[in-house]
Amino acid sequence: MTSPPLAALPFVSPSGLPEVLGLLADRSARGDETVLLAGGTDWYVDRQARLPLPGLPLVVDLTRVTALRAIDLHGERLVLGGATTYEDLRRSPVVSSRAPLLARMAATVGAAQIQARGTLAGNLASGSPAADGVAALAALDADLVLASREGERRVRLADFYTGYRRSVRRPDELIARIEVALPGLPSRQAWRKVGARGAQAISKVALAGMAVVEEGRIARIGLGMASVAPTTSFLPSVRALALGRSPGELSGSALDEATGRDISPIDDVRSTAAYRLHVARALVRNFFASLG
Repeated sequence: MTSPPLAALPFVSPSGLPEVLGLLADRSARGDETVLLAGGTDWYVDRQARLPLPGLPLVVDLTRVTALRAIDLHGERLVLGGATTYEDLRRSPVVSSRAPLLARMAATVGAAQIQARGTLAGNLASGSPAADGVAALAALDADLVLASREGERRVRLADFYTGYRRSVRRPDELIARIEVALPGLPSRQAWRKVGARGAQAISKVALAGMAVVEEGRIARIGLGMASVAPTTSFLPSVRALALGRSPGELSGSALDEATGRDISPIDDVRSTAAYRLHVARALVRNFFASLG
């Protein structure tokens, strides 16, 4: 059994956010399935593996909702609309200067066509543990602003996922914005993606890192690692080990032990658990060595 052809699905293209939120509220109250479509880079692939559901989901095209696609700097807070694409991140002078790891990550996501279509909110909502965008936002300790007809609520990215591809987002909500408290200048930011190829590959392991070093000690640390657990790992043990210490105090063995506690890699078609553990430890070591 396969999913119904795209032409069979009911489709609407609202021009404003209130209309979208009204649709979500009414349909979720009835238990009707709704697909929010921006780039569609995950959904078009995922739907091929799904069994048909009773009835047909309504596809809500978000490309005309311009309020969801903006990059703004409010003081020391970076605000990204949910429909911000990877190309938007890569081309933004604000992102390149203040959150360069986001720009570096965006340049490694798929091909140019994926970068032009894929969105941050789509990456977050899909919930893949291999999601590059989620790992980069984890290193910056992002907040998500979820919008519904009833209003908005703020959720820390660290609290967003409840399990593999599961989150606290309700059926009547969408991810309207992503907000990041920018690190002080200067900050050290890094992105490293290890895959089967240099480009257009899903990561075997990816690490995003951000650190602020003041008077020789790590005053702020952020880490996000993809493809090593059911959800993106924030590497809490590594963070706790590093915070307040000088980079030179952090031994390789201590970093290896903390990394091992924070991840639970598996064998799959892309790699093995042993290889992922080895690479994860090497990436963490290299990041902290770069701070010295």
